[in-house]
Amino acid sequence: MRRGTYSIVARDPSTGELGVAVQSHWFAVGSVVAWARPGVGAAATQSVAEVAHGPNALDRLQAGLDARGAIAAVLADDDLAHFRQLGAADARGGAAAHTGSGCIPYAGQVIGQGFACQANMLATDTVPEAMAEAYRVHDGDLAERLLAALDAAEAAGGDVRGHQSAALLVVPATGEHWRTRFDVRVDDHGEPLAELRRLLRLARAYELAGRADILLAAGDHAAASGLYVQAAELAPEADELTFWAGLGVAAGDLDGGAELVRRAALRKPSWLTLLERLPAELAPTAEPVRAALRKADGGGVP
Repeated sequence: MRRGTYSIVARDPSTGELGVAVQSHWFAVGSVVAWARPGVGAAATQSVAEVAHGPNALDRLQAGLDARGAIAAVLADDDLAHFRQLGAADARGGAAAHTGSGCIPYAGQVIGQGFACQANMLATDTVPEAMAEAYRVHDGDLAERLLAALDAAEAAGGDVRGHQSAALLVVPATGEHWRTRFDVRVDDHGEPLAELRRLLRLARAYELAGRADILLAAGDHAAASGLYVQAAELAPEADELTFWAGLGVAAGDLDGGAELVRRAALRKPSWLTLLERLPAELAPTAEPVRAALRKADGGGVP
């Protein structure tokens, strides 16, 4: 199947993070194109995509090949290499790409320091360079720079058919092969890049909450409380975060934590039902928060 697609693979030299971002007028493009492994590399497989080329390229990188060698290895026995388009970034800062002669025009690639942009079935031939320039000049973290490249591609014309799905995958510099920092996908949407940014914002909020959980378990209530509040403020629509932030904040500030739980319950009363069910072993502040809410409401809260 032909997937008109533009993507970028990259390694952030300051953090060692590796990532892929992609947009296409094809359903669930992220399930096919984007591959990355901590401490190993990132890969994109598209055009007449052979899905196996993604994980196989990572295997070659893990075995010691650089980005160029990994792409050459997976294409060596591929009779349809002229239809394939691949990009790879390795953990040493190298990057490479392949655009087969059979890729539907406009098709092209740009390889830079630690990144590669590859695109096919484009409205204009300026898309790959626009992506590369946006990635070079953007000063955000890797996730933001990857999305900046996608925005630039769309502004330069993007996929000739339009847009439908997008994905962002960022993995840390080290860790187990399954570990990710961000893994967000938009499978079918009228404005996939806008939706991808919304999901990234939520992912950042949940990341903050996860860090807060670790601090709370270590007994650093003040630092945990600050991160819980940041998470809730970053995603104010997520009453899930507000509720759990309340229980976390309550470890050091019972009244403040109870107020956050109350705020979540005003949006969805079923949070009070869950509050009643939480065991002390999993949520030691649940009972104190229940008591604080009962006291504040004159016994009206169950």
